[in-house]
Amino acid sequence: MHRGSLFRHADFRRLWAGDTASQFGTFVGNTAIPLLAAVTLAATPFQMGLLTAAETAAFLLIGLPAGVWVDRLSRRRVMLTADFIRFALLLSVPISWWAEVLTLAQLLVVVLFVGIATVFFDIAYQSYLPSLVGREHLLEGNAKLQAVQSTAQIAGPSAAGVLVQLISAANTVLVTSLGFLTSALCLLRIRAVEPEPEHDRHTRLVPQMAEGLRFVFSDKPLRATVGTTGTANFFGGAFTAVYVLFLTRTVGLAPAAVGALLAVGGTGGILGAIFSGAITRRIGQARSIWLVPLCTLPGHLLIPLAAPDWRLVLAGFGAVVGWFGIIIYNVAAVSYRQAICPERLLGRMNASVRFVVWGTIPLGGLLGGALGEGLGLRGAMWVAVAGEVAAVLWVVCSPLRHLRDLPTEAKSDSAAA
Repeated sequence: MHRGSLFRHADFRRLWAGDTASQFGTFVGNTAIPLLAAVTLAATPFQMGLLTAAETAAFLLIGLPAGVWVDRLSRRRVMLTADFIRFALLLSVPISWWAEVLTLAQLLVVVLFVGIATVFFDIAYQSYLPSLVGREHLLEGNAKLQAVQSTAQIAGPSAAGVLVQLISAANTVLVTSLGFLTSALCLLRIRAVEPEPEHDRHTRLVPQMAEGLRFVFSDKPLRATVGTTGTANFFGGAFTAVYVLFLTRTVGLAPAAVGALLAVGGTGGILGAIFSGAITRRIGQARSIWLVPLCTLPGHLLIPLAAPDWRLVLAGFGAVVGWFGIIIYNVAAVSYRQAICPERLLGRMNASVRFVVWGTIPLGGLLGGALGEGLGLRGAMWVAVAGEVAAVLWVVCSPLRHLRDLPTEAKSDSAAA
């Protein structure tokens, strides 16, 4: 294969199609579930913080052992199991709504266990891609998958906002569950034979988890990206906890308008995914990791200015600029860590990274709920976006600032140990 030819790769097309269905369902749910809690179930700011925490708590609770288990199992089988579990759990939400028994407690339990399934899916997914397409195609593969995510980030929230007004938030969650079912059906059609796991199943759990963490934190560029992403996600969790409440109660937007504004930021993500390859080749992978977010993340400082007038456009512009940089950063950072990691460590490496960078989100969600109660919704938004912008200091103050390019070949096992 040559550059730009992954769509000729039949199994990558199936993975891409499944990811498309899953991502669209996810972003519909990411809007419909908070609207269901905020508007239909009348959740308080602190309860919205709990909801955000429940969605991602699994990365903190089981992220590290999940990586060990993924390295011991067929990664495609793990992904399939996670998709079917998420489908069944989310299907329970509209069923309970129809039976008039849906509560906020059930919603919290559903998103918690969906989060657990997502931990396994995401670790297996990022560990599966190198063996499916080859390490030389990781930048292209990740860029195409990020383009799907960014497109879903535009279409999903806007569609969810409209659907919530037309058929109710609970019924809209059904779309999310069907997305995960479609993803599983696409994964079932992949024909590539996955390499057998190399790991000894009888090795103890804790030393294997420690090996993944040691690999991540012994590499200075990787350690810096983990610091940036983890800090940004911590404050992003605070942002997510109060954003829908801020838009509905402070700005006074209807659900359809909330969905539209959430979708606007996705246009920046799509542009970032489209141009990530060209920008990375032009300025270098290292600069894509530190220089791009340094120039674009400050756009998020415009979001708390939102009001029901021209300032809403200003907030939307800030979201576009911020997400443009975030996606370029993500493609470069994820491709780097996939490229340098030995095959046998991929699950544990991805789990270690996710444990840190996603494990901060539930803590941030709780902070956001508390800030919303104490400082008000707009005050909480200012703290959240300021923290996101400051997160770039990890990579700006790291050795990455003096580099243009980064290694693209896996380290030897002796170097990884």
